[in-house]
Amino acid sequence: MPELLRGIARTAVISGTATAVSNRVSRRQAGRWAQQDAGPYGQQPAAAPRPPPAADPGDDMTRKIDQLKQLGDLKAQGVLTEEEFAAQKARLLG
Repeated sequence: MPELLRGIARTAVISGTATAVSNRVSRRQAGRWAQQDAGPYGQQPAAAPRPPPAADPGDDMTRKIDQLKQLGDLKAQGVLTEEEFAAQKARLLG
């Protein structure tokens, strides 16, 4: 019985690692394709206009803090690189 559990645990770890690696490769490839789509001078296509700022600045700040915490968690988990984290943080605060 312990051998069966050990085998199940090993399979779970291997499949989890494979999924994480596959997702990271997919994100990197999508980033490369986005850079290729940017054109020869690095120009991004025109973005949709930003929505008007929220009426309550305290509510907006709370939302930004929550988003920064989520970005920090993603960086700590290794989902975001330092450069991706800095870019998203600048976009959020800018």
